[in-house]
Amino acid sequence: MRRPASPLPPRNGLDAARVRLPAGGPWATVRDHLVDRLPRLPPQRIDAMLREQRIVGLDGPIGIDTPFVPNTFIWFHRDLPDEVPVPYDIGIVHRDDDLVVVDKPHFMATIPRGRHVLETALVRLRRDLELPELSPAHRLDRVTAGLLMFVTRPELRGPYQSLFRDRAVCKEYEAIAPYDPGLPLPRTVRSRIVKERGIITAQEVPGEPNSETYVELLEHAGGLGRYLLVPATGRTHQLRLHLSKLGIPILGDTFYPVLTETALDDFRRPLQLLARTLEFTDPLSGEPRRFESRASLAAWSAYEDWAAGS
Repeated sequence: MRRPASPLPPRNGLDAARVRLPAGGPWATVRDHLVDRLPRLPPQRIDAMLREQRIVGLDGPIGIDTPFVPNTFIWFHRDLPDEVPVPYDIGIVHRDDDLVVVDKPHFMATIPRGRHVLETALVRLRRDLELPELSPAHRLDRVTAGLLMFVTRPELRGPYQSLFRDRAVCKEYEAIAPYDPGLPLPRTVRSRIVKERGIITAQEVPGEPNSETYVELLEHAGGLGRYLLVPATGRTHQLRLHLSKLGIPILGDTFYPVLTETALDDFRRPLQLLARTLEFTDPLSGEPRRFESRASLAAWSAYEDWAAGS
């Protein structure tokens, strides 16, 4: 069955949630099914949304007594969580008819997930640039800053996302970490990294390596080093794990080598990791493309301010 277009327009840069009703079941009404289907929503909240005509089908609003019809679609906008605004702007690095490349700030998630919805790069850009079909070609960790690329239309997702899936994009990162004069660099670090569902951190375990990072010291001063990181693979937290493995954990890393709980609204001492360059052959034009971040890492130029959480 072909998925019909949503009858609800985006709200706050967010598409409406779509639910397909199953092929059969014991429910007399759509309301009964939603109570079972959405256990995180109290029945009273579902009833209120139905009364407010916030849940719709192709023929219009769904009511309390609307019969359950198998294999049909309904749409609604989810209630939004309370969010603390991320106190940083998104910098536009490049924009054309196909691509938007930005400098994502620290502490901002790429896409809506869990308690991060409006304060995500995707939702902010859809709203601010008035591009409701914008979607990311790849992702960056919430605490990592730097280059993030979006496509402007759904038909472009495949060609550009495939570049990242197939490792056809050369990515360079910059990190600030302690300087160890006894550590031989440059070097390539390889290890086996696993990330289990439900566990916030990844781990390095014995076995065939599945991750690889080139690490080079660019300069050092005052006990700190500025490092170039070039990942050949894209495992979860790979760069953070590899520098921690070398004994030079990235400044501001609250995961490695020791997990330290921090509040979601604690914007002090951001992780000193920056996605600095993206370089690839454009899948549509065949032309070489290279984008460079305009951001910088605060601990290198003003360590005392960064350490004080200014």
